[in-house]
Amino acid sequence: MKLAALDKCPRIETDRLVLRKWEPRDLDGLYRLNTDPKVGEFFRTLNSPEETPFLLEVHLLKQQKDGFCFPVIEDKATGAFLGFCGFNVPLYQEPLFFEPCIEMGWCLIPEAWGKGIAVEAANIWLKFGFETLQFEEVVSFTVVQNLRSRRVMEKLGMIHDPAEDFDFPGVETDDPLCRHALYRLSKEQYFRHLNDTDIDREVPAG
Repeated sequence: MKLAALDKCPRIETDRLVLRKWEPRDLDGLYRLNTDPKVGEFFRTLNSPEETPFLLEVHLLKQQKDGFCFPVIEDKATGAFLGFCGFNVPLYQEPLFFEPCIEMGWCLIPEAWGKGIAVEAANIWLKFGFETLQFEEVVSFTVVQNLRSRRVMEKLGMIHDPAEDFDFPGVETDDPLCRHALYRLSKEQYFRHLNDTDIDREVPAG
């Protein structure tokens, strides 16, 4: 099957999670993310509740265009919206120095923190990205003081070079959310990390 014909964001289920595309029914879950102060601690900009429908529409349109846009994480047992995790193609008005790229990102409601959910979901998408979609590299970035997200990146085997840390375009240099750490993971590094860990090599059935 040609790559262009593949579903780049298939529905995937694990024992506890459902990973899937965005749907109109996710408006309430996205609203929850947008209005929780803990979630927004390291956001460069905060969306108002009134902007949530527009943001969901952006996700849906980008998902249609690129095949994915930070896919949804759902609790398998309850159907509850837990947040999102997966691939995105960033497109900023002022391109980042490492674009074009495939970004791995995540954002969870606080009740889902500390349970290994982001790592579980990200590992599934990394396997799919490198083995099926044949990505050559995936990147992830966050403000330097976001140690929680940086620990996730390290658990995924992503590599941080301090020389590549950067100031985010359009953010004042004295803003604490200006300086960002960049993490990279090449296909070669991914398979090396896979062989050195106990990550399940099988992607759960969709």
